[in-house]
Amino acid sequence: MDQPTPPAPGAEAGRAAGHRDAAEITARGLALGAAITVVFMAANVYMGLKTGMTFSSSIPAAMISMGCLRLLGGSGILENNIVQTQASAAGTLCNVILVLPGLVLIGHWHGFPFWETAGITLIGGLLGVAFSIPLRRALVMGQGLPYPEGVAAAEVLRTGQEHGPEGEARGGRNERGLATLLTAAAVAGLVGFATNGLKVLAEGVRGALVAGGAVFGLGTGFSLALVGVGYLVGIGACLAVLTGVVIAWGIAVPVLTAVGEHAGTPAEAAQTVWADQVRLIGAGIIAVGGLWTVGSLAGPILGSVRSALASARAAGAEHAMRRLPRQERDLPLPWIAGGALLLSLPLAGLVWSFAAGAGLGGMLPVLVGVLTLFVLVFGFLMAAACGYLAGLLGSSSSPISGIGILTTMAAALLLPLLLGRAAGPEGERFVVAAALLVAAVIVTTASIANDNLQDLKTGQLVDATPWRQQTVLIVGVVVGAAVIAPLMALLYEAYGFVGALPREGMAPEAAMAVPQAALVTQIATGIVGGSLPWTMVLIGLGLGAVLVVVEARLRRRGLTFPALTVGIGMYLPLSVEMTIALGGVLGFLAERALRRRTPEAERGGAVEAARRRGVLLASGFLVGESCVGVLLAGADWLSGRSGVLALGLEGPAATWLGLAVFLAGLGAFYRLTSRAPG
Repeated sequence: MDQPTPPAPGAEAGRAAGHRDAAEITARGLALGAAITVVFMAANVYMGLKTGMTFSSSIPAAMISMGCLRLLGGSGILENNIVQTQASAAGTLCNVILVLPGLVLIGHWHGFPFWETAGITLIGGLLGVAFSIPLRRALVMGQGLPYPEGVAAAEVLRTGQEHGPEGEARGGRNERGLATLLTAAAVAGLVGFATNGLKVLAEGVRGALVAGGAVFGLGTGFSLALVGVGYLVGIGACLAVLTGVVIAWGIAVPVLTAVGEHAGTPAEAAQTVWADQVRLIGAGIIAVGGLWTVGSLAGPILGSVRSALASARAAGAEHAMRRLPRQERDLPLPWIAGGALLLSLPLAGLVWSFAAGAGLGGMLPVLVGVLTLFVLVFGFLMAAACGYLAGLLGSSSSPISGIGILTTMAAALLLPLLLGRAAGPEGERFVVAAALLVAAVIVTTASIANDNLQDLKTGQLVDATPWRQQTVLIVGVVVGAAVIAPLMALLYEAYGFVGALPREGMAPEAAMAVPQAALVTQIATGIVGGSLPWTMVLIGLGLGAVLVVVEARLRRRGLTFPALTVGIGMYLPLSVEMTIALGGVLGFLAERALRRRTPEAERGGAVEAARRRGVLLASGFLVGESCVGVLLAGADWLSGRSGVLALGLEGPAATWLGLAVFLAGLGAFYRLTSRAPG
């Protein structure tokens, strides 16, 4: 029988729900969590392949869960928390798309085979859950870390709790919140259908300004989903993105186009210089930012791991004697350790299957053993680092991109030392593919560990049971792993990737950019083949060191300016970066206007309500546009050709019409996020 728990911050909200909230894991909750996982997985995979950016699904999942379960009746805060925990896997598991498409870009894969893709995602996700569980006591309970997204999700759950007359009012607010999200999704879906389906609206506008021999890139996209991304990441990250844009397109591209000879139009020359050289400067910045972040936290992380293991051993003994309160029970440490060891077997099998046709002979067992050990050790360190950063700065600031680049570089340097210099293009391609395989598993591991600790913080604040949350996150990982392979295959077959079209006759301009996967592939190929422009990387490393100093100083003043995000602003396409930055700036201006118009006594509540409305609108934009993109991909796949629904309106008319619709969307978004409640 469960025993009373000592008070914890926010626990009163959970206890106030009464016996009805005792049912945490329910059949309807698992079914709803699986459905939300599939929807947000589709949205994230589409958005990630197209732009390189994904979004957290925890808060919108909580809002959808509360709205749906309230219609069914008898729901409580703990059941809603379980649903959002399960569905949150959609926002993080799909980070595998930051690396995995590289296997298609180099020609090692010619699509996304189900079992291999699902296996990489499933093994990485389960390792992330296993690695994060021993860290809960140290990082969630023992370090005093703020966990901003976890606290925000808990506040959303509390707000939607039904309890007496006040709960009915909150329930009505919840229904309005669900209506807001669905309305925003419908609007963005219609705009996305007109843009990407009917093609009567332009996707954006691009151009170039020539001054002497220097070429300056100009342009922006017209995507409401990217405006939503910018709003969610906030003004600090968006200013960092804009800094990256200025460095890339205002300094580096003009200088490099002025000093070299380049074929094609000025716009084509600028694009080539950015793709081949300037993006590597961004990669150097990201590598330094990620390395500094992990290195600066080495002491706290190691101390947290030691404390976690000691606490977990003690907790295991108490758990056996059933002395621990429900709110402190994790999945038993022996189960977790045994599960991690068992996962090493399918991991080794995955590597063996991957390398079996490479003709390695007696080196094959050695390669399998080394890469399996590398994934387990390096993956645990990255999971601990991401978990700590999730608590310190939030999930959005965790260096997943940096971890992908660092892991790829480490694997690409390690494999030639182990196997010797690759013989011919086929040998080089295998080494690059093996490096990408390892990086894909580790990125997934770190992402899920990041997500799990954030969810466990939410659970602590609403008085949930940790082992139940950990169990349903495993369910979320399994569902997500089963869905991601067919989603990626569908989108690839419908649109193709830039530089890798699945069949002849496809429109290259409609291909998905896969920017992060393209970058890590370029780095791995350059290291293995000895052709990496190290000058650009070294410039990025030096610039990254300067930006890290700036970030550290601003952080002491309570300001956010992540060096990692500056690097991201240099290697994402210009149309993506400018639209994201516009969303962050718009949110900042809307909040300033609201603060100015609201009396001081009401300001805090008004700003919080407006932010919640903004989160729902932004999430709706993302879900609507992305899901329409997936449906259009299905239509193209069934027809066997791209743009099957296109009406073919092109030229200035489509551009001006697209701009008008985009500006109208921005105006409505600003008005709604700058308006006081009521």
